[in-house]
Amino acid sequence: MVILTMTSLSLLFWIASGIVLQLAIYLGFVFWRKWMDYQTLPICRVVKVGQTELSSAGDNIATAWSGFRTFKVSRKAFEDDIQSVCSFYLIPEDGQPLPSFLPGQFLTFRLDVPTKTGGTEQIIRYYSLSDAPHLDCYRVSIKRVKQPVGIDVPPGCSSNYFHDQIAVGSLLQVRAPSGHFYIDKSDAPVVLICGGIGITPMLSMLNWCLINQPQREIWLFYGARNSQELVMKSHLETLASAHTNFHLWVCISNPLPEDTVRRDCRHQGRVDINLLRTQLPLKPYQFYICGPATMMETIVLGLDDWGVPDAHIHFEAFGPATIKRHNTTVSVAAARAEAADTGIIVNFALSEKQLPWQPSANNLLEFAEANGISVNSGCRAGGCGTCQTTIRSGEVAYRQPPDFDPEPSTCLLCVCTPKTNLTLEV
Repeated sequence: MVILTMTSLSLLFWIASGIVLQLAIYLGFVFWRKWMDYQTLPICRVVKVGQTELSSAGDNIATAWSGFRTFKVSRKAFEDDIQSVCSFYLIPEDGQPLPSFLPGQFLTFRLDVPTKTGGTEQIIRYYSLSDAPHLDCYRVSIKRVKQPVGIDVPPGCSSNYFHDQIAVGSLLQVRAPSGHFYIDKSDAPVVLICGGIGITPMLSMLNWCLINQPQREIWLFYGARNSQELVMKSHLETLASAHTNFHLWVCISNPLPEDTVRRDCRHQGRVDINLLRTQLPLKPYQFYICGPATMMETIVLGLDDWGVPDAHIHFEAFGPATIKRHNTTVSVAAARAEAADTGIIVNFALSEKQLPWQPSANNLLEFAEANGISVNSGCRAGGCGTCQTTIRSGEVAYRQPPDFDPEPSTCLLCVCTPKTNLTLEV
């Protein structure tokens, strides 16, 4: 009996061992196959581009370049009925991969614009990227700025240069994508609000969202004077038809006789806070605004009054310092008191002016201009470097790090304020 019991136990042991061995062989084979598959995948890692984290794969890894890089125009395309907005597709002349960017950011251009005397003048301008990131090209969409009727103001220098002088095959000097105005990558519902050519960064945000976050709730309120000025109208309508979570509101403030509410727009009038409050469900939206200064100011203040948290309101930096926020009243008053206590003096050396600092000027560029001191400027948002000025003595402070890295002992007047008594070479 004992011998029979031991034999049965031994048999069970060997059967169990065989099963375990077969299972181990099977799992080892599966692991080996998975490992071989993994080895053939491109390595994915994160590349730092300024303050941007971008995911790239394998040979497509590209880092932001320093300084200016030569790009060639591969295509031009008008985007509205009256041909006032033209898209320029840019490819790098060196054929190397392009770094990605955050939807909403811009490119900075160094242009040699012809002058009336027959020479050229070098100017710096920046334009928003108007599409989602692609590996092979960038796109900017530029509106021709005409001379205002009845006003002695010249037409837009750079926009007319692009429209009239830049053709397919033209070469342009371009800085890497930059800018602090870009869409967050959470799944929070988002409201895009724009007027006129302010549609360009919104196109980048919208296209990116519908490709990468197709289930995200998106509202676009797009204001124009009439249907002929609508940019990429058919593209927007196609996206709205294909995505039930994308809600398109085209608002026309000065309709043509042939414009109708059903065909060309959903609202006759300007984009305003009343429209937003009547159409948007109560949700924790993230708001992104880009357009004329008057529109941005009324919308931003309206959102403040509506109770939208400050952290949920984002607007393009074509001139955010001009938008007076309700929640800055106390800080400005405190800053004035602080300036009075410290007695900060700004000395403009070449202009031979010594002036007490006034925090209500928001930044040193506005302060200089308010006191009759002419300073070359471009983006007015710390992106192009045009207003870079030498600091002879003293210190400055930045509210946020500028996209353009100023040289040692210099500052960007458009985005800094004096920290101590200051002497500037301007």
